[in-house]
Amino acid sequence: MKPQTLWRVSVETTAEAEEALLPLFERLLGQTPSTYTDVETGDVTASVFLPKLLNKNSLWSEFRAAFQHLRLCGLDPGRGVVSVMRVRKRDWTESWKRHFKPFVVGGRLLVKPSWSKRKPRAGQSVVVIDPGLSFGTGQHPTTRFCLEHLVAARDFSKIQGFLDIGTGSGILAIAAAKLGYRPVRAFDFDPAAVRVAKGNARRNGVRPRITRGDLTKMRGGRQKYDVVCANLTADVLESCADRVASFVKPGGWLAIAGILRTQIFSVRKCFELRGFVSKKARSEGEWESLLLKCAN
Repeated sequence: MKPQTLWRVSVETTAEAEEALLPLFERLLGQTPSTYTDVETGDVTASVFLPKLLNKNSLWSEFRAAFQHLRLCGLDPGRGVVSVMRVRKRDWTESWKRHFKPFVVGGRLLVKPSWSKRKPRAGQSVVVIDPGLSFGTGQHPTTRFCLEHLVAARDFSKIQGFLDIGTGSGILAIAAAKLGYRPVRAFDFDPAAVRVAKGNARRNGVRPRITRGDLTKMRGGRQKYDVVCANLTADVLESCADRVASFVKPGGWLAIAGILRTQIFSVRKCFELRGFVSKKARSEGEWESLLLKCAN
């Protein structure tokens, strides 16, 4: 049988421009890219894998226009090199084996790919997740921020619930279930993300409730959770602040990841007006993640 081939479309950029390019990938290529960050240089490579190649000239033109727009907005996209390469599916898998290494979060959580033989230490829960064609593995700093808080907030003397708004690969919901959060619920607007997240949960032997949902059309949270993670754009967070806030228990935690530094003040103020107190922030280039506590 002839080996299956894929087309890899990659863009070399910077950490500060990474999030801003995601909507362009989704619009042009119908996928959220997988990203790889060079720990020595800080350079980011965002890639998607397609069964059919789109018009190259059109792609390059769209990305060049996007880079120019980012510069006008004050973001540095770096060299902005776009490359298109035909690869065997087997070669794609092997390349990720070189890049995706196991990592530990807070001493209690080991995240690793299926091919890793690394064993957990005593007291460590294990999340096994492989790179998909477009969904993340938890290596992005904003996802790690949420993972770190999941570990830090876990009180094993209590029953604690967790909600993931915009679950993507499902890694946060899986990690929460492994850490003993109950109940665990996650939803995403993208049906492909829901399908991938459910598959990842099955492979990890956990059964969080993962559904397709549109936050902008929800009435609010009847059930409240001790920890809520929301990986959403600033405009959605602000317009749906009442709905997001309604999911958090009094005294509970809300983690917001991947907001532009220029937008974080208005997002934080939006939730402070709803009874939240900012407890922790982390900057990654032009991006910021925020941890808030519900004081009401």
